[in-house]
Amino acid sequence: MCNHHQEIEESTDRCCPRGGRVRGFMQPWLLLLLAQRPAHGYELMERLSQGEATPAADPGLLYRTLRQFEEEGLVRSSWDTEGGGPARRVYEITAEGLDYLHAWVVNIRRTRERLDRFLSEYEAYFSTAKKGGEQDVRTQ
Repeated sequence: MCNHHQEIEESTDRCCPRGGRVRGFMQPWLLLLLAQRPAHGYELMERLSQGEATPAADPGLLYRTLRQFEEEGLVRSSWDTEGGGPARRVYEITAEGLDYLHAWVVNIRRTRERLDRFLSEYEAYFSTAKKGGEQDVRTQ
């Protein structure tokens, strides 16, 4: 149970849904980061972990996703042998990957529209309910 609703929901096992990060959102973020510039996996993990809006950078998931993208032709990789240290695989987005990123953006915009409609309905209902003096259904 979350701390926020502990007192309210002592009699149930339900809790607040987790907020913040969106599941499955690493794919469009990786494609966007690679559209901005080619990068190796560690750099992508660092860039993903810089903000709350970006998905958590689980290394296993990140490299599996990059491998899948490469198999699907969305990214390509090459070995960077310049500089000191071991060779690193550098990933770059392909034209097909850019098309896929654009398709993600269309879907994200549709999802945002649906979420905006939901929030508008939610806010309209609860602002009306409070003005009308109706009791909150959780306290009945």
